[in-house]
Amino acid sequence: MCILFMAIGVNPDYPLILCANRDEFHHRPTEPAHFWPPEQNLLAGKDLLAGGTWLGLNRSGSIAALTNIRSPADHSDNRRSRGELIPKYLSGDDAFIPWLEKQAPSYNPFNLVFGSGQAFYCFNSLQHSLEKLSPGCHAISNGAMDDVWPKMAKGQQALEALVSAPGMPDEALLLEMMRDESRPEDTRLPQTGVSLEWERRLSSIYIRHDEYGTRSTSLMLQDTQGHISFTEVRYDGKGRNLGTQRFKLQTASQ
Repeated sequence: MCILFMAIGVNPDYPLILCANRDEFHHRPTEPAHFWPPEQNLLAGKDLLAGGTWLGLNRSGSIAALTNIRSPADHSDNRRSRGELIPKYLSGDDAFIPWLEKQAPSYNPFNLVFGSGQAFYCFNSLQHSLEKLSPGCHAISNGAMDDVWPKMAKGQQALEALVSAPGMPDEALLLEMMRDESRPEDTRLPQTGVSLEWERRLSSIYIRHDEYGTRSTSLMLQDTQGHISFTEVRYDGKGRNLGTQRFKLQTASQ
């Protein structure tokens, strides 16, 4: 996944709001969001190549999301798939954090956001750091949490404006925010070890490209009663809508 925005404790009626875009090669086989058999406990899309996922939740209300850290010098083709981290966490393993800290070098660089209610953490595998997310709006992309990349700052500000008022945020406006294709000037681009052409291509919140781009947008909204609304919208390389999945879960009130 490429970019994730979260509002924690900002909206008095929806204390957790999450918006995420998954960017990936369009030819990579993927299943839409569904409850994974046989337990039917994990709700997530599925990467059919490696068997993992980029974002998901379970029926207890635990949520996890993954972004790759863009650091070509630290990448190896011989490491395990990062997509297995989310099912591991959502299985309910009490020893997950010690396991994660020990096993992180087995994976290419990543940020893993995980938690429930309003208690969320971000683990950065390059820094080998675990940070609790404070109340407020956060942006997490392919660097450190809350880096000041233009698209991160823009989305973070937009999210705060959309969710601060009481009541359920407008889903259409959240999806519009996640479909922002505007790019900053070259002088404002981050330098992450890829070519200038790729920095430009990856600099917008929504990436439209025939080969590699935004495959789906996911929205998760949890209210004060523990109800979670999960929406996944899928796209092709031309930005056309391939379908929408909607789910509602009742979890224990946090």
